[in-house]
Amino acid sequence: MAGTDEEAVAAADDALYVLTAVLLTPAKFPSVLGDDYPEACAALGMAPLADGYGLVLGQDGDGARWTVVIDDVSLVAVAIASWDCGMEYDLSPDERTVVAALPGWPLAVAVAAPNVPPPHDPAPEIADGPALTPPDTSVWGPAQRRLGADEIALQWATWREQIDDTEFATPGGAADAGEAGDRGSDSGSTSDSSAGSDLGASVGVDEQPTNAEQGETGELSDSGQAKKQGGHSGILRVLAEARAYVESPPPLGRVRSSFAPGDARTLRADGPGWSLVARTDDIAFVLLDDEPGEVLPVGRGPELPALLEALDKMAVRPL
Repeated sequence: MAGTDEEAVAAADDALYVLTAVLLTPAKFPSVLGDDYPEACAALGMAPLADGYGLVLGQDGDGARWTVVIDDVSLVAVAIASWDCGMEYDLSPDERTVVAALPGWPLAVAVAAPNVPPPHDPAPEIADGPALTPPDTSVWGPAQRRLGADEIALQWATWREQIDDTEFATPGGAADAGEAGDRGSDSGSTSDSSAGSDLGASVGVDEQPTNAEQGETGELSDSGQAKKQGGHSGILRVLAEARAYVESPPPLGRVRSSFAPGDARTLRADGPGWSLVARTDDIAFVLLDDEPGEVLPVGRGPELPALLEALDKMAVRPL
């Protein structure tokens, strides 16, 4: 890409005003860019190196947008941690750590550098290629579905308290499991009584997850209505594909495990058309490309705990 051009690198390095930075590693990457780490790297034209990258987003003296890719991941991690704590941190990468300077931004950034022209893409003769642009989140689709899952993981307690556990299908009974499987067959799914016994209500939630810092929104349903869908075909498919990950590991980053209160972990798994967010000691939430704005809770039942434990064991974790 254009970022490998020496002229582009020099232009980005010349008085780059840093606005924000993000990690691009197997355990932590902007999920809006893809379902896994290699896909997110491909969105930037970068090879999926094992150690990952740091992405520094800023403007040059003319106001042009640049994304500087560096291989000093720890430097970016320290900067992000400092900013999250409200501390100042001067993120000034050594030029020897610069892997590429890419025109444009892959993420929406709501702020701009002071005393320079408004953000704009670099001139073609400097960029020598198309500029990066954020994924389209104006309509429901993979990017917005993943943003919604990000927000549920970030605000787990807020989303969890909106779920009435009595709305879940009663697990454990053969009759209940069979009924769930029958409903799944009616909706075109493959009957799976063990999965069906775990399934709960399909809930429309009147919260809308947002990422204010990046100016992005993953809009979820505001219907506020709950309905029983014990055999929801989409959830059955997600659980089946998640189980398959345990037997045959998916691309790096498709399953990630991060900190949660107590001894629990927050799990995030993604696949073609779906995202799953769960706590290892609690329930799971599923979002589907085919169900715009809907958040589908999955009750623990007898099967989900074992699945979450297996996923956590094979998940990528932050260093």
